[in-house]
Amino acid sequence: AITGHRLKSSKTFYFSIKLFCKRSIVKELDGLLRQKEQELSRPIELLVFSACETASGDSRAALGLAGVALRAGARSTIATLWQVSDESTAALMVRFYQELAQGEGITKAEALRRAQVSLLQEGRYRTPYFWSPYILVGNWR
Repeated sequence: AITGHRLKSSKTFYFSIKLFCKRSIVKELDGLLRQKEQELSRPIELLVFSACETASGDSRAALGLAGVALRAGARSTIATLWQVSDESTAALMVRFYQELAQGEGITKAEALRRAQVSLLQEGRYRTPYFWSPYILVGNWR
């Protein structure tokens, strides 16, 4: 499923894709992203892959789904390096989008960093397992 997010202060669309079976969908994902980019007539600015191990690659895709998205034309992706907790992921994503929505001066990298720090400061999400598997690949602005 694809969902689009438009920030109030921006004309940019942000897409989130929730995927469960990464090996069987690489070709489909590539085609879907290329089609979506053509429909929008501009590149997808940010794709967020919040499922487990979406930045873990193999011989076909060095950066996993994140790499596939970049090759298909997305300017940047947020993806995960290992298994993630559903609860902490939901909390991190809410905070990430809140930070990103604050305005033009907040880069994607800074929004992610702030969201990670906020989880780190919470008692129950203090260990790196909860806040550190998320990486930004591609355009950090």
